[in-house]
Amino acid sequence: MAPALACLALGMALGAGEPRALLGPIRWDAWHTPWSRVKPGSPDGPVAAMVASLGPQRYHWRLPFFAQVVDDEHVRIDGYTQEIVDREIAFARAGGLDYFAFLLYAPDSPMSQGLALYLSSARKADLPFCAIASPPTFGGRDVFAQGVARVVKLMREPSYLRVAGGRPLLYLFDVNDKWIAAWGGLGALRPLFDGLRRAARDAGCGDPYLVVADSRPEHGKQVLDAVGAQALTAYATQRNGAHAPYADLTRDARAFWERCAATGAEVVPIAMSGWDRRPRAERPVPWESSWQKPGANVDRYYQTPTPEQLADHLAEAAQWAADRPRQCPAEAVLVYAWNEHDEGGWLCPTLNADGTANDERLRALARRLGRRPG
Repeated sequence: MAPALACLALGMALGAGEPRALLGPIRWDAWHTPWSRVKPGSPDGPVAAMVASLGPQRYHWRLPFFAQVVDDEHVRIDGYTQEIVDREIAFARAGGLDYFAFLLYAPDSPMSQGLALYLSSARKADLPFCAIASPPTFGGRDVFAQGVARVVKLMREPSYLRVAGGRPLLYLFDVNDKWIAAWGGLGALRPLFDGLRRAARDAGCGDPYLVVADSRPEHGKQVLDAVGAQALTAYATQRNGAHAPYADLTRDARAFWERCAATGAEVVPIAMSGWDRRPRAERPVPWESSWQKPGANVDRYYQTPTPEQLADHLAEAAQWAADRPRQCPAEAVLVYAWNEHDEGGWLCPTLNADGTANDERLRALARRLGRRPG
């Protein structure tokens, strides 16, 4: 079956006979093998910060299922293996998810381990994928074509997700004013991204369906118009609630979908599996140290949803998109997130005290979508 038809069949099959949009969680693969063991002398990268932030015993319940508890203050995350990523694919598919959205990092970065192991998996056909590109994916104007070549190579993969009549889905994240200026201003963006479209068509991939991920829909619409993109979404959306109920987070997500639609752009709604940054607030990660001070705003979080609450929200997002074919022709939802365990949003199974995987969230989603009993 052709990839586009396969994705369409998948979207129709899941959901107890009712058409719904495809659900795809963001993969932020900071749970990689410590890089010093792969390349002696290299820094360990984000995994070292994750081990520190989730080290205290009160956060062990949030660890990914492949972590290990050393003691009440220390954990070990030995990172990805083919077996781990194969299990993630199986968990996601069984839970009723339809694709993974991988954040792109440099090919030799430890943050690219998850994507590399997905691409080498014998199970990748079970769950399509797409890319989330950011300005560093493409680099400066003089090397932009190199980033384009990498993205198009991914689009040629048989399991790359296609939407809206066979177009490869690509998210564009964090196209901020600094990068816009570096690329020559808004007026200079169209020729750069026309080059991406041309390269994708020449490679037989078709015209990409571009989605700008911006927490400010009005700014995102400016970027969308400049690059010639189709739709708006966000990496995450929240309003800095203080010990707020999960219902507030879902309400704000719904309001964000409407704000995106009000710009006149097409929409890929963002669904939120949670937002609770307390581990990072207590032990700031290096890339946030310029603004996150230890203990600051530790009360700013949303309460953890029950599996059923989470499933209801994701199903609502999928139905919102399915009910609006003109505004949401991609029939896709982006979910924050598969594995943002320390920041507070995850669908990836967590670690039970007995060392087994806790997949209650995915089981609840499967039940809500009519995928399986139990």
